[in-house]
Amino acid sequence: MSPQRERPADEVRRLLEDTGAIKRGHFVLSSGLHSDGYCQCAALFERPDVAGRVGELGAMLARELVGSGEIDVVVSPALGGVLWGYEVARGLGVRSVFAERVEGRFALRRGFALPEGARALLAEDVVTTGGSVMELKRVIDAMDAEVAGIVSVVDRSAGGFSPGCPFGALVDVSFATYEAARLPAELAAIPIEQPGSRRLDPARAKEATR
Repeated sequence: MSPQRERPADEVRRLLEDTGAIKRGHFVLSSGLHSDGYCQCAALFERPDVAGRVGELGAMLARELVGSGEIDVVVSPALGGVLWGYEVARGLGVRSVFAERVEGRFALRRGFALPEGARALLAEDVVTTGGSVMELKRVIDAMDAEVAGIVSVVDRSAGGFSPGCPFGALVDVSFATYEAARLPAELAAIPIEQPGSRRLDPARAKEATR
């Protein structure tokens, strides 16, 4: 009897653990909430072999989400989604572009453009509140392109993310989150780390350290 193949979610969870992408400690997220854990998907994409495999699984997920509908381009928010979007696009055999923040707002730069009516798949590495990818969705909608769906490596929203279009993640990961004023004593005793590529705005940063 041949060995049973891992389910995609189990495989991705194992890869997250093996690459050190799952981190434990005391983190302040871009939302301003405190957490006892963090998923840094950049650790996955340090390894091209792992990145390629995760991208294959992401392309399979995308095809399941959109059914027979064509995908013309994968669009990712910089910085965290760029490599993930590239690998998913490779698996789908389509273009990969990314949006960057210009004066605090997402925009396509570097000559990237979407033709009218293009069907875009959005690729975000980790979805917690979904704020960044929904901001990107509004940018694409304003270009008269169509968002065919959203794919992520990790869904941390505990089912709370409802973007109004097909959405899927390779794996669900849950960490406890707390408001700054309601931290458990054991978490408050651990020095704060602020992960990710976005910094808190000054008001949230002040609140997080009170």
